[in-house]
Amino acid sequence: MNRAITHVIGFDDAPFLPSHRGDVRIVGALFSGLRLDGVLQARVRRDGRNTTAVIAGLIKESRFHPQLQCILLQGIALAGFNVVDIHRLNVTTGLPVVTLARRAPDLAAIRSALLDHVPGGRAKWRLIERAGPMEAVAEVYIQRAGISLLDAGRMIEALAVNSRIPEPLRTAHLIATGLSELSSRKRV
Repeated sequence: MNRAITHVIGFDDAPFLPSHRGDVRIVGALFSGLRLDGVLQARVRRDGRNTTAVIAGLIKESRFHPQLQCILLQGIALAGFNVVDIHRLNVTTGLPVVTLARRAPDLAAIRSALLDHVPGGRAKWRLIERAGPMEAVAEVYIQRAGISLLDAGRMIEALAVNSRIPEPLRTAHLIATGLSELSSRKRV
């Protein structure tokens, strides 16, 4: 891809108590360059299996879909262990998908938690494996579908102006936290 990726939506979930069961709010912050152009929100099941379909539906039904160039996710799972199938999301929306983490995750601990404590954990672990290894780029770690490592790195660097986290993800986090009754525990 030779053109700059400027129309990006970033998704993050709202904080929730460990004892919470049920749905968790997710927020998508849509940016055109460094300008916030829109906000989408929905709810997904904590530790469920509906995040991929919910995000795809939000994007495809929004007026922003024709301009979007990429989907950013704050990790491959939202609302606990509601794991996103990044390849299916890529195909369903026709948009590249990038998951992002500040640090390389402890995959052994994630695998153990999924297999030992989460209903449907084996299928969720397969989605994480299918997403591919975390790759270091632009001072963060990513998994990706439908985009090269070089283009993902360029996009992240262009959108990460206030921290290592691109503005669409940073803003989605701030909005989701602001809509929650809990204060943020994550560093943005």
